[in-house]
Amino acid sequence: MLSNHIKEIYLKASVATICTALFKRGLKNQFIQDLYPINSNLPNMVGFAYTVRYIPAREDLNTLEVFKNPKHPQRVAIEECPKDYVLIFDSRKDPRAASAGAILITRLMVKGCAGVVTDGGFRDSDEIKNIPIPAYHKRPSSPTNLTLHQAVDINVPIACGDVAVWPGDLLVGDKEGVVTVPANIIEEIANEVSPMTIYEDYVIHKVRNGSAIKGLYPLTDENEKKTYEKWLKNNSEEN
Repeated sequence: MLSNHIKEIYLKASVATICTALFKRGLKNQFIQDLYPINSNLPNMVGFAYTVRYIPAREDLNTLEVFKNPKHPQRVAIEECPKDYVLIFDSRKDPRAASAGAILITRLMVKGCAGVVTDGGFRDSDEIKNIPIPAYHKRPSSPTNLTLHQAVDINVPIACGDVAVWPGDLLVGDKEGVVTVPANIIEEIANEVSPMTIYEDYVIHKVRNGSAIKGLYPLTDENEKKTYEKWLKNNSEEN
């Protein structure tokens, strides 16, 4: 379970800052490329991964009749994805058929899920942008997933946009995209990201007021270090 303190850090952090913190630990491929938020006005998405894996559809096995099966993996995943989790699809980077649509995503929203992600596409995207749940995809798509994708597994390790995602990893999304934080270092990365975010906000303020970045970003100048430490102390006391 994610503590409120850790969740708050990720809600305020940019995906770019998280990627830098991960890179410091040698993790270079955690950002899911080519995904975009359907509604960029929503707050950050933060939640544990609950996964769905698609393989290429086989015509004799993937007719409309399969949706009548109560054990169909896509439908089961929609009902079983827990509150505060993100449902994430491995759609083989293929947006030509929809991973899901407005009805299923509305169900996730009502259940209290934290978001939904695919490296393919969603149908009904004009409706989804009005559903208050973060949703990320490559581009809109209309054909049913059955035309190209066959759901075969839920809550197993998947690839999404060439990034390995394990169930229970943390998914964080902002206006730029989605990053995966491995489950075993969620708190460690949060503790790294928190001071980075504070310092980056400080730098932005300084630069907007005319400061040069030399010695400031990265922080290598001793006088700048002292100025920042004093600022940090004063602001900590105020809070």
